[in-house]
Amino acid sequence: MLVLDHLAVAATTLHDGVAWVQSQLDVQLQPGGNHEPYGTHNMLLGLADGIYLEVIAKDPDATPAAGHSWFGLDDFTGPPRLANWICQSDDPSGYADTAGPARGLSRGDLRWDITVPDGGSLPYGGGFPTLIKWGEGVVHPAMSLKLSGLRLSEFIVSHPEAAEIEGLAAIDDPRIKLEVGSPGFVARFDGPNGTKELR
Repeated sequence: MLVLDHLAVAATTLHDGVAWVQSQLDVQLQPGGNHEPYGTHNMLLGLADGIYLEVIAKDPDATPAAGHSWFGLDDFTGPPRLANWICQSDDPSGYADTAGPARGLSRGDLRWDITVPDGGSLPYGGGFPTLIKWGEGVVHPAMSLKLSGLRLSEFIVSHPEAAEIEGLAAIDDPRIKLEVGSPGFVARFDGPNGTKELR
């Protein structure tokens, strides 16, 4: 069984992605960090229920040691948008045929295994989640983030092969809905100023 870990907004620049999320959700993001193997950097938003949102973009000052980026960022164009969802798995490597091999990463006190297809693409164009397993004893990043006052109420994954993805992912989470349609995402959040939405 997979468990939702966090959502990712992709952008051509981190500045643009952060500005968009902050304007849409009326929040302030917090510093994240760099991912040297894939030449990216991010900023974070703490959500209720132990999950978080990240804004991720290629770092213009970094050269990916892997030879490519991840989260499909090498081919990303257009305005910032929801581009990926990341789920916890006890055995990410067991999904290698679908999600790509599990690769070990670390930064500071954080250690994790995460699935990254060869070339850094997204499985099913992002329709199937990236899978993550945090290292033993690692404090989940959401626990160190200031809460934004927002709670994810609904996350819709739209994809032509939604039924196939749902069968592969086996997620039991009432917030997550997979629907047949053009590829894309909708995330709705409840907070002190009502419902906010990202697409």
